[in-house]
Amino acid sequence: MQEVAQRLKNLRESVGLSQAKIAALMGTKQANINRYENAQSAPPLKLLLRYADFFDVSMDYIFARTEQPEGKLYEHKPKVIEAITQGNKELRQFVDMCFDPSSPVSEKLREVLTQMLQEQSK
Repeated sequence: MQEVAQRLKNLRESVGLSQAKIAALMGTKQANINRYENAQSAPPLKLLLRYADFFDVSMDYIFARTEQPEGKLYEHKPKVIEAITQGNKELRQFVDMCFDPSSPVSEKLREVLTQMLQEQSK
């Protein structure tokens, strides 16, 4: 339960949303979000599915069964990024500097930026 609470809080904070704002987006009240994030009550499955869809992460990620936030749209491919930037250490360092590693969408954004930079350098 504590892991789920922490994941919900981390996801919300990763995009800079207040509890009131995420509550409005999820169709609930700020007091409920506060209870869920503090592990005082269990969020309903419907709300967890909304979080998974909104943040594009898997339910396994929300339930802390994995550290990989793979959702329906998000495909975790760290090896692809390594292959793209393998020959260019400076490019890899630049891309790594640009993103907060705790954000669940950073890896996806990192991959897109890397691909764009690779295409430009051809």
